[in-house]
Formats: sequence, C-alpha cells, structure tokens
Amino acid sequence: MRIKFMFCCLLTAVCILFVSLSASAQEMTSSGRNAAEMKFTTIPGLPTCAVGSVQSGNPMNAASIIYAKAPTGCSIPWHWHTPNEHVMVVTGVARLDMKDAKSLVLRSGGFAMLPSKHVHQFRCQTACSIYIYSDFAFDILYVNAKGDEISPADALKAVKEKAATEMK
Repeated sequence: MRIKFMFCCLLTAVCILFVSLSASAQEMTSSGRNAAEMKFTTIPGLPTCAVGSVQSGNPMNAASIIYAKAPTGCSIPWHWHTPNEHVMVVTGVARLDMKDAKSLVLRSGGFAMLPSKHVHQFRCQTACSIYIYSDFAFDILYVNAKGDEISPADALKAVKEKAATEMK
C-alpha cells in the first residue's frame, strides 16, 4: 500500500511538471534574425565607433544580449560593469586586457566571462563582431589608472573617441 501511494505521488508530480513545462513552452515564441536584417545603433556610454543591435531583453533595465560590431582599432578603455559580462567573438580579433589577470586575444569563436565589477579594457585588433550577454541591466563605468571613476568623455578622449549619448 505504501509503495502504491508513493508511486501515485511520483506520477502526480511528473504530470504537474509536464503540464507546467508544456504551458511554458507554449508561452515562449521563437525569434531570430541574421546580421543583415539587424538595425544597429550607438549604445550610450560606449564609443561611437562601436554599434550594437539588441537581440534579447532590455539593456536599460534587465538582462540582455547585444550583437555589436566595431572597426579595426576601436577601443573601450579601462572600465567595469555592474552585471556579469559574457563576450563571444563572432568575427575578427579582439584583445581583452584585465586588471589582475592575463590578457586574452580572442578570435572567431572565442569566449570570455568577466565577473561583475571586474576592471578591463577591450580593443578590436581587426574589425570584429561580438555577442555580449549581460545578466542584469547593462552599464559601463570608466576608471583611470588609479582605479578612480572618470566620465565617459574623459576616458574616451584618450582613445580619440566620443561617448554615444543615446541609441541612434
């Protein structure tokens, strides 16, 4: 009798799980697009040499995936982000320098995970395109050599760039 009761409880739990997963799957819709179909804009705080296209989420207030591209030499000087940042290189070659860690040269297919508030800088050594996944609202805080926060204008002046102020 006890085994029969446990079997019924297990069967009920499996049925509930199946129904809830089926409902979740029905609520989800698939989406996708190729790079040629994407609308690219500047991203506030980043240099104007980089443009991006939001693929998922809302970088202003939630987790997001951004497909970004930049020409050879485009640099994002020392900075950090509140969210964890996951970078996946699609094309080109990029250099990622990190405070207190080894520099990485990432090529097509390369991946890096940067923890929250980890100071780093990024430069496209050849024209590159990347996916950036942020697990929270995307922000960028620039720092000087001492680690003190500085304005985007001051940080980007050193690489002869201007900060984008809006998505356009």
